Amino acid sequence: MSDVKNVGAGAVVLSVEGVRKKIGRKWIIDDVTFDVREGEIFGFLGPNGAGKTTTIRMLVDLIRPSKGQITVCGYNVNRNPEQALQYVGSIVENPEVYTYLTGWENLQHFARMQPGVDEARIAEVVDIVRLDQRIHDKVSTYSLGMRQRLGIAQALLGRPRLLILDEPTNGLDPKGIKELREFIRKLADEGLAVFVSSHLLSEIQLLCDRVAIISKGRVLAVGGVTELVARNSPYVLWELEPFAQSVQILSKRPDITILQLEEVTLDDSVIAGMGERSLITVMDEELIPEIVAILVAAEIEVRAVHKINPTLEQLFLKLTEGETID
Repeated sequence: MSDVKNVGAGAVVLSVEGVRKKIGRKWIIDDVTFDVREGEIFGFLGPNGAGKTTTIRMLVDLIRPSKGQITVCGYNVNRNPEQALQYVGSIVENPEVYTYLTGWENLQHFARMQPGVDEARIAEVVDIVRLDQRIHDKVSTYSLGMRQRLGIAQALLGRPRLLILDEPTNGLDPKGIKELREFIRKLADEGLAVFVSSHLLSEIQLLCDRVAIISKGRVLAVGGVTELVARNSPYVLWELEPFAQSVQILSKRPDITILQLEEVTLDDSVIAGMGERSLITVMDEELIPEIVAILVAAEIEVRAVHKINPTLEQLFLKLTEGETID
């Protein structure tokens, strides 16, 4: 790989600069800019119809951008597709596998399309995706998670520097999602740049190092997941009695905002545990001991206090003004 341009520790592998796509008179992708570095998992998050798959198709030269440029390892995808795409492995939408063949036969078939991929490399990727116990079974007997791993093995055959996965957890059960998440992290830890498109907010938050949030063809935010989530203050939930007097005390504080349930985004498990007279506030968590002391002094019974950390979902809803993810 001596011909790879500008690739070193933490180097940019994929660069997307000012990409726009026009169909007819409508701009369906508008000024999308981000980069993906080696050794990181980059999430591309947005609702169905936001432009995720269109963008991915441009990344792998299935369609061309109307404006802007995309480079992989320094090579322009549109001007030098062969040089650029030799460093890309991808699964766009669903893995293409032949169910009447064994896993090994599938990989042999795809290996014939790529120069320099021998049986030793096939055995290597089989080991990487942990399919060695079932690789000689027919794919028709594979679980969905196994088929997904076989698809990733196929994408890894050519020793890519960038792996593009479009909605990789679709249809997987919780165990399969967890296994795939651990597997993708292992690939990134070994230096691969991984680009993951998804509409699953919680999965992106658990899986990715950085993320771009896209809505209606525009990227609204790009940054580290922790950094972006930190833009939102945590919620503090209170169970207090008497309720009316508690509301009166807290509402007088300029550093506390009381919210209605319909104004916040909370997990169903949190909502299920809330009482009918729970108070939801936005405040600095360091104020909690002081506020508890004030309430106790006012003879308020503090039954419970819960800090709910901010989530990517809260940020998404804020940026998209309440647009749903599905």
